[in-house]
Amino acid sequence: MTARAVTEATFDQEVIKNEKTVLVDFWAEWCGPCRAVSPILDQIAHEHADKLDIVKLNVDDNPGLAAKYQITSIPAMKVFQKGEVVKTVIGAKPKPALEADLAAYLA
Repeated sequence: MTARAVTEATFDQEVIKNEKTVLVDFWAEWCGPCRAVSPILDQIAHEHADKLDIVKLNVDDNPGLAAKYQITSIPAMKVFQKGEVVKTVIGAKPKPALEADLAAYLA
């Protein structure tokens, strides 16, 4: 299982109305650190599929959502529960650091 892409058209259904906790990875094609963190998020998505949905949102293709959630630097990851942002993680990190940041949602 890997992180799946969402767009402005699917964001509401995939993230806001999702019963599970959702991590949204705000990224762009040209962003090196985004490409570095992507396989780590895919691993976490696979290992914790029962607890956490992970989706990717391309900020270049979906500028409205990037603006709405005040994305000023990428990669930025926001954790949503019941449609609300409950945690923000900025920047690429190694897997242990990301898992520590997300521990409350992976337990």
